[in-house]
Amino acid sequence: MDTNRILAELRAERERIDQAISAIEAVNSTGRPRVGRPPKAARKVRRRGRMSAAARRKMSRLLKQRWAQGKMKRAKASKPVRKMSRAARKKIAAAQRARWAKVKAQQQAQKKAA
Repeated sequence: MDTNRILAELRAERERIDQAISAIEAVNSTGRPRVGRPPKAARKVRRRGRMSAAARRKMSRLLKQRWAQGKMKRAKASKPVRKMSRAARKKIAAAQRARWAKVKAQQQAQKKAA
């Protein structure tokens, strides 16, 4: 391997790279590498899809219709409210009082036994 020939090729390539770098820097207005985000002119403008007023109205009408259908389904699916008669409530309350009286009597018996 001829090291002199390899060194000469590498130096030539380095010169070509330096020339390319200087050409690119010449295109840049400041002459030095730019840091930060690109200027507004170089930035690509990304536009989002815009909807026309008529399309917005149509979407609004369709969505309201969809919501109304959902409300109708819920109204139909709900069960009727069951009301308890006064007599039934009194009967349940009396049974509950009897249960609590029994529990309290057992607690009293345990206290006396202990």
